[in-house]
Amino acid sequence: MSSQRFTAPVFTLILTALTLLGSPQAQAHAHLKTQYPAANASMTAAPQALTLTFSEGIEAGFSGLTLTGPGNEPIPTGAVKVDPTNPMQIIVPIEKPLTAGEYRVQWHVVSVDSHKTQGSYQFSVK
Repeated sequence: MSSQRFTAPVFTLILTALTLLGSPQAQAHAHLKTQYPAANASMTAAPQALTLTFSEGIEAGFSGLTLTGPGNEPIPTGAVKVDPTNPMQIIVPIEKPLTAGEYRVQWHVVSVDSHKTQGSYQFSVK
């Protein structure tokens, strides 16, 4: 009998926890999976565009990035475009040639399920 008294509250507790936690799919965010140039890469040739690939589809109109270079100088970039063959990938053209130095990419995206995510990484050009 004491076993039944213990089992019912434990079952109720587990059921409540599962209900409160919800589905992990419904709470997913777009996480950065890969990027070009890669984080902490040392490039011998300056890239002409930045390519970021996420864990889910991206809304280009609500997403963007800033690129800063040596001396924290802002580097002009073009509009964010979603790769037509991969909705999880954005491509951002760099509008002026990069010189040697350290660069920082600060990005923010809104996924197709409306979740916002942001982050940053660095790379260098020799």
